[in-house]
Amino acid sequence: MSTFIPPAPPAYSEATAKERAAKLITDVLAPLNLVIALLLLIGWHSTGSIAGIGWGLLAALFCGGIPLSILRFGVRRGRLGDKHIRIRKQRVLPMTASMASVIAGTALLHVLHAPRELFALVIAMLVGLGSTLAVTVWWQISIHNAVAAGAVTILLLAYGPVMLPLVLAIGAIGWSRRLLKAHTLPQLIAGTLVGAAAAATAFSLLR
Repeated sequence: MSTFIPPAPPAYSEATAKERAAKLITDVLAPLNLVIALLLLIGWHSTGSIAGIGWGLLAALFCGGIPLSILRFGVRRGRLGDKHIRIRKQRVLPMTASMASVIAGTALLHVLHAPRELFALVIAMLVGLGSTLAVTVWWQISIHNAVAAGAVTILLLAYGPVMLPLVLAIGAIGWSRRLLKAHTLPQLIAGTLVGAAAAATAFSLLR
């Protein structure tokens, strides 16, 4: 089992220019932010109308909103060290609770006959979350990179090559996490591969 414990990142006031840029990328492109944005984009794509955004918002409540509330509650109560949960052992409980929320959302979307493409995305998110949780139990895989790679993969499958420039975002996130010493290079690569593979497999099979 991994004993890797990343150091606390520097405060913005004490950080170098590169560190501030890395912190900004890490915060803006945080996993739950990407999840919510992706659900809205695929919601729109699934129907081509405003109704799709409504479906995306419903899915985002269970896949992004509730998990974000769990995270903030944990930080507020002192059970989580920070909003990115840099200490691996602290990740298991909130990830498990988030998984329960996603499962509940999946069931509701099924009952309400949500658009097939959006439903496939939520299943893909569930598969990705389960995969990273399984690894997190013993190793500090990069969830930032897993979610980013999964999101870009989904967008490429849905929208086509026009989304290729977003691949650069995966690299930028990896750079930011490495600069802040949140992950080793193997942890970043593993997160990218697991996230992309889970997304591509589940979404392609179910959409």
